[in-house]
Amino acid sequence: MTITATARNSGNIKSVIDRLQSLLESDLEGVETLLRQRAKSPVDIIPDLSGYIVSAGGKRLRPMLTLAAAQAVGGANPSTHALAAAVEFIHTATLLHDDVVDESDLRRGKPAAKSVWGNSASILVGDFLFARAFTLMVETGSLEILDILSNASSVIAEGEVRQLAAQGKLDLPTEDYLAIIEAKTAALFEAAARAGALSGGSEDHAPALATYGKNLGLAFQIVDDVLDYGGATSIIGKAVGDDFREGKVTLPVIIARRRGQTEDHAFWERALNVETQTDNDLARAIHLIRTTGAAEATIAEAEAYAGLAKSALKTLPESQWRDVLSDLADFCVKRAY
Repeated sequence: MTITATARNSGNIKSVIDRLQSLLESDLEGVETLLRQRAKSPVDIIPDLSGYIVSAGGKRLRPMLTLAAAQAVGGANPSTHALAAAVEFIHTATLLHDDVVDESDLRRGKPAAKSVWGNSASILVGDFLFARAFTLMVETGSLEILDILSNASSVIAEGEVRQLAAQGKLDLPTEDYLAIIEAKTAALFEAAARAGALSGGSEDHAPALATYGKNLGLAFQIVDDVLDYGGATSIIGKAVGDDFREGKVTLPVIIARRRGQTEDHAFWERALNVETQTDNDLARAIHLIRTTGAAEATIAEAEAYAGLAKSALKTLPESQWRDVLSDLADFCVKRAY
């Protein structure tokens, strides 16, 4: 299996996102208005930097999840728009912080904000966006939703710290890897879907949509991790090989190392040490991940979580919203092909 996006699959992927954006057009306009308004500040660097990353071409997947969850169980409203904007601000803030921690030079195919404004400005503007997100949450008047999203923010931070502590640990158990990505990625997907359902007026369906969001987020991150070893930068929004160069131990590495020969173990130990890594190591890492079948096994894991996400939707009433949420789970995996 080649881990690149063919023109055919790129078209299929685009059609799912296009359909979701079309269905949510008026809701997304409300969210975009809030994002522009709440990113304003008399301190020029704040709107300049936040506008740079907020408008950098992201798919708005997380706010669309909030909106679609609400629509699937009752309908979106101004409070839903505020929550969707809050979710996007939380996500954007984590990106700003992550690029500093990971020393990433690219974000969504363009120079990372920290490469333009510096590390300090990126961290502080990220803090500003977190604050804006909490203001939007409070304005909804729901303590339950505030609890969901504030807890998710804490879990995300914990996940990033756990990932930092696990960097270079080649014996990282799969369970620990999954715990890391559940915290740093799936937690916000889960919170976005649950909060959307509650804003749409359905406490009954909120648990099912939370389960959907959690498993969707796991599938999404697992695919991102395998794309780091062969995907197009235009798909994953960062330079191919970033995780490898940073010494991150992700599922494709765990599987490839487990299945590899003794000499391969020595390679991984040296190559995932940023102090001993060489320029030619990424090519060999990609070769090992493909020849051991680690890429296919990783994608199969993502497919399993996507299947769990789709199963969680079965309790929702039949609608175009349930259908497009199901298609979105497929989209998360198809990005790998």
